[in-house]
Amino acid sequence: MEKRIYPQAIESVVIPEPFGRQSFDNAEKAVAALQVLYERNTKFLRDSFAALAAGGDSSKRYRAFYPEIGVTTSSFTQVDSRQAYGHMPTPGHFATTVTQPDLFETYLIEQLRLIMRNHGVSVTVSESTTPIPLHFAFLEGTYVDGAAAERIKRPIRDLFDVPDLDGTDDQIANGTFEVAFGEPRPLAPFTAQRIDYSLHRMTHYTATSPQHFQNFVLFTNYQFYIDEFVARARDLMEKGGDGYTEFVEPGNVITRAGQSAPSEGVAPQRLPQMPAYHMKKPNHGGITMVNIGVGPSNAKTITDHIAVLRPHAWVMLGHCAGLRNTQALGDYVLAHAYVREDHVLDDDLPVWVPIPPLAEIQVALQEAVAEVTGLSGYDLKRIMRTGTVATIDNRNWELRDQRGPVQRLSQSRAIALDMESATIAANGFRFRVPYGTLLCVSDKPLHGELKLPGMATEFYKRQVAQHLTIGIRAMEKLAEMPMERLHSRKLRSFSETAFQ
Repeated sequence: MEKRIYPQAIESVVIPEPFGRQSFDNAEKAVAALQVLYERNTKFLRDSFAALAAGGDSSKRYRAFYPEIGVTTSSFTQVDSRQAYGHMPTPGHFATTVTQPDLFETYLIEQLRLIMRNHGVSVTVSESTTPIPLHFAFLEGTYVDGAAAERIKRPIRDLFDVPDLDGTDDQIANGTFEVAFGEPRPLAPFTAQRIDYSLHRMTHYTATSPQHFQNFVLFTNYQFYIDEFVARARDLMEKGGDGYTEFVEPGNVITRAGQSAPSEGVAPQRLPQMPAYHMKKPNHGGITMVNIGVGPSNAKTITDHIAVLRPHAWVMLGHCAGLRNTQALGDYVLAHAYVREDHVLDDDLPVWVPIPPLAEIQVALQEAVAEVTGLSGYDLKRIMRTGTVATIDNRNWELRDQRGPVQRLSQSRAIALDMESATIAANGFRFRVPYGTLLCVSDKPLHGELKLPGMATEFYKRQVAQHLTIGIRAMEKLAEMPMERLHSRKLRSFSETAFQ
């Protein structure tokens, strides 16, 4: 029998020089310190891997830690709680790990400024006890040759920390996280490793870098909307941008304001699963549009990941089945309630949790419909209904016994049926991202009114352009709104994180 030779146990762990805890009364300086620490520690991991791949010492383990922000309050003094975030609910020590502070610079500065202002406290920057996985230390776009890894004599997991699923859950956002005795309370809704995981998945699913995502996100389930969005954005860039600075397509293909063609990036040979397109403004103030395809699983997947960027709003624009005889093809549906038969979020957000409409989103969408169509009063009601949207996970529900579904739809007062809207709204509720839905009736299966060949093409040409114009206008209205007004207190639970 062949004798197996096992490598010696690793007893030595190599880490960067200790980083002393630093206190700051200035948000910009605190974030600058986070950037320095993060860059130092990730570079240490990258350099250590490169040295090992070149034949370095594999008898040691290499480890570096995420930066951490800490805040301590000692008073129950009531802060101005009209704002939904920026304050701690009780005295105590609060902390969060931080990743990619360059990407989140504007967000971090805003959050820390609010905390300093509302509580009159300083913040500390230090190293956490959470190791940075090697996979998340590489710069975006880095290609690691498989041959390099093979030259390392031991398994990578023996030498470096790797992603740990125990650190990538949504317990904080779900409100199920329990603080161990003596541990700090969470300062932010996501940990650094959870954010890193989503940033990598985002690039995979959308073929664009997270840095291009904007704070106002449109989702659609039809390529027709994307085609129209792309045509508009390219035309806008050629004419100077009108406030938008760049248009980014999959492959990080960038067309800048004033240009008629892309000047950077390479389009992928095949589109990814959920391609994203970005009309950019300074400080991420523009609009991102994502084709999520069909189904609640895709809707949950992409919103799970985009949520870590802490966008200011996301809205679903798509087609639906009209359930009322008084509706006509091309009419709009503004959702103010949802029936959740999608099931993909049942374990994270029980179906008994109501998903409330958010007045700021509803008003922006309704005003945008009125402005774009030129209608008002009863004329506006003729083409747009506000009501309950039901979301299901079975596209061919009509092929089964319809009595049960139809009875439930009738009892819920549903006026439209689709496969994504309730999922997107529920994940918006779960992650405290303001949400909304504006759908367009494309068929009426309960009334035998389906589009005939030829009708579909003409319908899409006519309605998609107007529908998209409404969505863009609504997002621009939301962008003009003060953020403290847009981020509703309706989305906050009993004990919330201070970070938005």
